Amino acid sequence: MSAESSKHLSQSARRNIVTALLNLEGAVVLALGAFLIFKSITADSVELAPLTGEILFAAIGGLGLLASAYSFKNKRRFGRAPAVLANLIALGVAKYQFEGGLWFVALPLVIVAVITLYCAVTIVPESEEN
Repeated sequence: MSAESSKHLSQSARRNIVTALLNLEGAVVLALGAFLIFKSITADSVELAPLTGEILFAAIGGLGLLASAYSFKNKRRFGRAPAVLANLIALGVAKYQFEGGLWFVALPLVIVAVITLYCAVTIVPESEEN
């Protein structure tokens, strides 16, 4: 196996990893939005405006992560920035979870975010020929 061939496999593996992790992140964010809907239905009283905003942001964020995964899978360029931004935000969220003693939630979040960031940033975009 030549060096060029092994480099291509490594890039392909990183592309598969980032696609899988972004799909996972998107599914988790959408599931959290669905959980908020369920909790609001079963709650005694609900503040509608903040809940609507949270559900809207969960839907946009989850669908954005799934769109980013789609772009990585199909070797498009438009998914890198949202993937990096979302995972940098996840690192900030994990910081507050660590401070709140929720290390069992924060640690997996940090691991997934760091792996996703590494894979997303190290994939070299392929040149588009006209």
